[in-house]
Amino acid sequence: MSLSIGLQVYSIRNELKKDFWGALKKVAEIGYKNIEFANHAANDDPGVGFYIDAKTLKKGMDDLGLTTISAHVHPLSLDIIDEVIEYHQTIGNQSIVCGIGYWKNQDEVLQFSEQLNKFGEKCRKNGMDFYYHNHFMEFQKFNGQYVLETILQNTEKDLVKIEFDTYWAQRGGIDPVQYLKRLGDRCDLIHQKDLTEQAVPNNIFEIIGEDCEINMEKLREFSKVDYFTEVGEGTMDIKAIIDEAQRIGVAKYLILEQDHSSRNELESIEISFKNLKRFLENPNK
Repeated sequence: MSLSIGLQVYSIRNELKKDFWGALKKVAEIGYKNIEFANHAANDDPGVGFYIDAKTLKKGMDDLGLTTISAHVHPLSLDIIDEVIEYHQTIGNQSIVCGIGYWKNQDEVLQFSEQLNKFGEKCRKNGMDFYYHNHFMEFQKFNGQYVLETILQNTEKDLVKIEFDTYWAQRGGIDPVQYLKRLGDRCDLIHQKDLTEQAVPNNIFEIIGEDCEINMEKLREFSKVDYFTEVGEGTMDIKAIIDEAQRIGVAKYLILEQDHSSRNELESIEISFKNLKRFLENPNK
């Protein structure tokens, strides 16, 4: 299976707020065709976070030649999952993602895994895929086991897939290439960004310690513009990640997610698009 480039629109969140359709038009002009949405207002809006009717969104995306391939939905709960599924089926999206989690101990991870199974079951019954997306805290250990390993072992493979964020895995002290091998056919969506030279040490746990309680405030300490750059402009071995993903042959989309940039958002995603395209089209360079 060949990898296609996608865009997580969290990368252009400020441009979308200024001019939703104008920003997506520029995204299409850059060359992106596959869009992953990020809804952080799911309690009020089961869609993509901009309170747009599903049929209106579908028509607008079709007119721009854009396809919705996935969507992060937050906060996700069983109370709203049916509405979320209905909306996203209307726009032609077949993948729902839980984008983040926080835990104080392994028991909380086990409870979280049970919830993921329930979301996955709802999605599967409606012909959709469900994913969990990692940050760095999934590579904290409780009872000697990585959080993500506990999630993998306590969720049903057919119900819960992994959207693997290679940047955050590396920040968690993990070799993303080796972990792609571990995930195998459980992972067909990959998030990619790049590390700056200032992100030293790469492993955040060398800074905060293995036993640190990680919450949103702690994550924000490492979610700063100084630590992010465009794909191909930083220190990550992007080529090795792509080579391994292609060797495994399962991944469908390599999705740019630019959490922060010192550049304008649209300029930033254009640089990453060109570099991703170069990596994919020239596998030996």
